[in-house]
Amino acid sequence: MIALSSDSPPMVEVKNVSVRFNTVEALKDVSLAVDGGNIFGLVGSDGAGKSTLLRLIATMIRPAQGTISISGLNVVTERQKIKNLIGYMPQRFGLYQDLSVEENIDFFMDIFNIPQAQRKIRKDKYLGFSNLLPFMDRLAGNLSGGMKQKLGLACVLVHEPKLLILDEPTNGVDPVSRSEFWEILDNMKQEGMTIMVSTAYLDEGEKCDQLALMHKAVILESSSPALMRQNFANLEEAMIEKIKEVDKGLVDDTFQF
Repeated sequence: MIALSSDSPPMVEVKNVSVRFNTVEALKDVSLAVDGGNIFGLVGSDGAGKSTLLRLIATMIRPAQGTISISGLNVVTERQKIKNLIGYMPQRFGLYQDLSVEENIDFFMDIFNIPQAQRKIRKDKYLGFSNLLPFMDRLAGNLSGGMKQKLGLACVLVHEPKLLILDEPTNGVDPVSRSEFWEILDNMKQEGMTIMVSTAYLDEGEKCDQLALMHKAVILESSSPALMRQNFANLEEAMIEKIKEVDKGLVDDTFQF
């Protein structure tokens, strides 16, 4: 269990961060704060900057300007300390297809130097959460898409990070596996883990404590799902209207004389 103080600073704090790839502005003056023990979701249009933001927080790339801190540590200057605090699962997580379920999770426990006394406990726990214990001997390459994602999550969780970062982890996964995946996330939240997740599914957005709506490299709104869809029939309608509002404003500005 991860102890959280009620007056503790945000687990993740992003301040005025911008990133540019050649001529493409991937993020523009983005700021947000993620409280410990919450699920924070990123939703929005394709190419909005969600993956870039998660990669920055996961220390994979550096911001061109602005600062990011995790548990008070700067992601650029204190990167090595942060790597022990986070678990990052990109859209294409690197499982070894020719290794079994058990061999994959053993490999990741080797990488994270999990003590021998803890290995069976953690293997049973995270493969148990994932309903993969009956498939320990099956090659990862022979698993279904949903099972592969759950194995990937189990491998990321073995070192019990304080912050879990997931980039569209259920994209293309069947509805039952998506539901099971989110049950695991809810279990981890109950244990005190902080989770950041981008998703293309708005029913998953509803499961988050906080949501940030991203579009064209900026955050349009950050609030609870209930507040975001306030005055709208549902979250999808709220998102579409807010994005259309911004796009119309850009068009109007462009054609003003």
